[in-house]
Amino acid sequence: MSTSLQRKAEKLAQLLERLETEAAKNALIVVEGQNDIEALTELSIQGNIISVKTAGKSFLDILTEIEEHNTNEVILLLDFDRRGKELTKRLKQRLEEKRIKVNVNFWSKLHALVGHNIKDIEGLPAYMETLKKRIGN
Repeated sequence: MSTSLQRKAEKLAQLLERLETEAAKNALIVVEGQNDIEALTELSIQGNIISVKTAGKSFLDILTEIEEHNTNEVILLLDFDRRGKELTKRLKQRLEEKRIKVNVNFWSKLHALVGHNIKDIEGLPAYMETLKKRIGN
């Protein structure tokens, strides 16, 4: 059993638990697609989750939808590819201009832990299972 894999699995589990707690506090979680929503649900993260890639939404449509949720905090969990990084940066900037609290800490920490192994949120459940098998749980 690799202790570095064990540590990574523990950090990832703790991070997902904190995300679950924030979701329960009614924070709005913004992901790219429906598969990302399903992946979070599979990881027991439920709550106020919206997808930015449904029904051909424009950037302004996305901003309007987020504003309409009237939430205290928006957690951005977009993909780790170039497009996801750019969208995260644009949304963060525009939402902060509108005085909406934006949290990219989960995204940054997830990217640091798994960014080179998976490219999107929908890959998290399979990655967690692979980690468990590799460490023998």
